[in-house]
Amino acid sequence: MKIGNIEFGERPLFLAPMEDVTDIGFRMLCKRFGAAMVYTEFVSAEALIRDVKTTIRKLTISDEERPVGIQIYGRDVEAMVEAAKIVEQAGPDLIDLNFGCPVKKVAGKGAGAGMLQNIPKLLEITQKVVQAVKLPVTVKTRLGWNHEQLIITELAEQLQDCGIQALTIHGRTRSQMYTGEADWTLIGEVKHNPKIYIPIIGNGDITSLDDAEAAFDRYGVDAVMIGRATFGAPWIFSREELTIDQKIDILEEQLRINIERIGLSRKPNDTDYSVEKRAILHTRRHLAATPVFKGIPNFRQTRIQMLRAETTDELIGILEDCRQQLSNLE
Repeated sequence: MKIGNIEFGERPLFLAPMEDVTDIGFRMLCKRFGAAMVYTEFVSAEALIRDVKTTIRKLTISDEERPVGIQIYGRDVEAMVEAAKIVEQAGPDLIDLNFGCPVKKVAGKGAGAGMLQNIPKLLEITQKVVQAVKLPVTVKTRLGWNHEQLIITELAEQLQDCGIQALTIHGRTRSQMYTGEADWTLIGEVKHNPKIYIPIIGNGDITSLDDAEAAFDRYGVDAVMIGRATFGAPWIFSREELTIDQKIDILEEQLRINIERIGLSRKPNDTDYSVEKRAILHTRRHLAATPVFKGIPNFRQTRIQMLRAETTDELIGILEDCRQQLSNLE
């Protein structure tokens, strides 16, 4: 399976782009455990062209995580084109257009999945971005706005005509948000449409490698993208059996990678404390969501402590306490 000149091999697994989740430390760990493709957190086109510092930082990538994509979202044609040009300068392997984010602050303003209510503009943005950059351009979207507007079969052909080089489909409508079950039947229909020749990547409700294999077998997709099931579990891409100790070591390593990488991209007015705090903010969501600590009784209070931790020593201390509790339960 290829996107542009990027060769992925057979049945590759991709890490989905997710806000406050796919930071650089997490991406590098997912890559280590077998993710064939990773993406940064999605980036607002408007914030990019306004040079918002927190948004610009999201463009920081490492050669160790390649191939890596940067995903942008927005509702204005000119802003999306300009943002794509800025992203191209950051040196990713491809640019992905987000027409699938369902959250109110994005879709409610007409961006993300909100674009599914304005297909002419969605297609105009896609075509103009493809024309503006030399990198491969891909799209991630949903089945439609709601179940009365399941437009993905026709939309896939239209997007292909715009020049995209791969399409990721999440098997839900915008109205579903993340509820109910992902419907892969329409993803399969798009893949088996004889008019479609670009790679089709399936996404939705993949929680294990067995789920991914079943999706490949049943629907014939070219790649499978894994999203929420990766929270605090970068090892999900591997069949390697890890001990609890090894998993906690990996989570602690993620924190250290983020401190190091955020430090490399620091601005002149950044203090050591501000770098450390940003690294912790990026990491503690994974720690609070990881399945590793599910066996700890009354974990809710510990989870709150994780989400409030502001120093590395404090966070590592909580992790070590969890390690000891889990050891005592064995």
